[in-house]
Amino acid sequence: MRIVLALALMLAACSKSSDVLEELPNSSLAGAAREDVPETRLESTLTRPVTIGEDGPRLDACGTVGQAARVGAKGVAVRAAPFADAREIARMGEGARAWVCTRSLDQKWLGVVIAPPPPADNATEPADCGVAEPVDRKRPYDGPCLSGWVSSAAIRLIAG
Repeated sequence: MRIVLALALMLAACSKSSDVLEELPNSSLAGAAREDVPETRLESTLTRPVTIGEDGPRLDACGTVGQAARVGAKGVAVRAAPFADAREIARMGEGARAWVCTRSLDQKWLGVVIAPPPPADNATEPADCGVAEPVDRKRPYDGPCLSGWVSSAAIRLIAG
């Protein structure tokens, strides 16, 4: 019995790190090739698409709605990748809502899809960004709405 346990532990220790990344659920790096995983945060031109469909084909592409909270007058930066040095692509003001689709491995960043504000003609429904229904597989978001990365500390989850 001990020999079988020892062999199983040795085999587990020999797994490739890319296999581990692939098996992590809700991770923006799941499925990324090892050479695509950044080693430093110095690359301000780095772009990492927001992944949708991580919860499987039976659940919505982005399973949670969040709201910017305690972000100050300037709002919270929406970045092109989950790094403080990544290029800023937009800002979310206090109370702005977004679909939360993924998160970084360190849990410090949320991958979001932001619907444009509704038109002034009393419409209350946000634009259809294509993430409130299931998708057949995990994939980068390529819909009509803005997507990017925000600090998880600035988003309060409000529905899921």
